[in-house]
Amino acid sequence: MRASVLLAAFWTLFSSVTCTLTPFITPCNSWDRECLKQSTQRALPVIAAGVTSLGMQPLDPMTLEVVSATQSGLQMEFRNTIVRGLRNCEVINIERYTQSTRLNLQCSVTLIGDYKLGGHLLIMPIEGQGRYKINIRDIVVQIDFNFNKREANGQRYWSLDTYRYAADVRTGVHFQFQNLFGGNKLFADNIHEYANNNWRDIFNEMAPPIVDVIVSKIVNEIRKLFDGVPISDLSLNES
Repeated sequence: MRASVLLAAFWTLFSSVTCTLTPFITPCNSWDRECLKQSTQRALPVIAAGVTSLGMQPLDPMTLEVVSATQSGLQMEFRNTIVRGLRNCEVINIERYTQSTRLNLQCSVTLIGDYKLGGHLLIMPIEGQGRYKINIRDIVVQIDFNFNKREANGQRYWSLDTYRYAADVRTGVHFQFQNLFGGNKLFADNIHEYANNNWRDIFNEMAPPIVDVIVSKIVNEIRKLFDGVPISDLSLNES
């Protein structure tokens, strides 16, 4: 009798743990920022690797097929870019409100792909196409998510409607472009020295179109999580 009771209790506990689609997330009270931070930090590498059961694609590595833009006289095209490092991001802070969440992440990432540049990089003329590599150390991204709620199959879900973000690099950015000016080493060295000595200004000039796409991809995958997982599996005090 005692064994059957213990077995039943074990099965109930086991079922409650395994039935959730997000065993990598610890539900928290919305006001408990430390719990939210620790839970998000544990979940981050899992989400970055992709969650097949929720249809979530991997974010690390992330592939950017084409990013093109013209800004301040600089024509840019980046193709076949691979972004690595997002699984190692640090959750600086997370705040949950009634219909919004603010998430602050600090990440160091590497982008490698094909580029084509023409025009002026601030005051310097630039021209070239080939392979490129950009190392970004300690970029801090703040994303503000806005939510509504919906009901489906007797459960309530968060619906991620809109978002906005801001980004700033704390430590540095290193740029490397192959085949600048048709392989002219002198001109290429001058551009690299200028760009890497003025990395913040160059980052602000070149990076926004790339960062826009990266953040958009992150948000799209997070949206899949909220579409597939009821609020009761994600929060202790909301429904």
